[in-house]
Amino acid sequence: MATIEECRTALDRLSENLGQAAGDVRRAAALDRSLSCRITDLDITFTGRLVEGRIQEVTTVPGPPSEHAQIRLTMAGDDLVALVDKKLDFAKAWASGRVRLEASLLDLLRLRTLL
Repeated sequence: MATIEECRTALDRLSENLGQAAGDVRRAAALDRSLSCRITDLDITFTGRLVEGRIQEVTTVPGPPSEHAQIRLTMAGDDLVALVDKKLDFAKAWASGRVRLEASLLDLLRLRTLL
């Protein structure tokens, strides 16, 4: 089972990857939205903002977040680490229910490039 520190490191790497992206991926990530990533097996949630392709202002809260973020991810810690390490395909994990992504329809359409 991934630790809180490993999950935080994975989120930092994801932010770096998004910030260095180009083309369609860069445009898709260039949102200004609140973001949460609930790690079910650790019973924690990382909250922050997706701003111009980077995840900023990340904090960790116990349990579910008190407010709904505009973009919400839910998964196990090992799945987060595997996704960032490119050992787990997001589309397959999402289709199988291992990863949940909730956002407005417009945001989902923009984010599909990242999937």
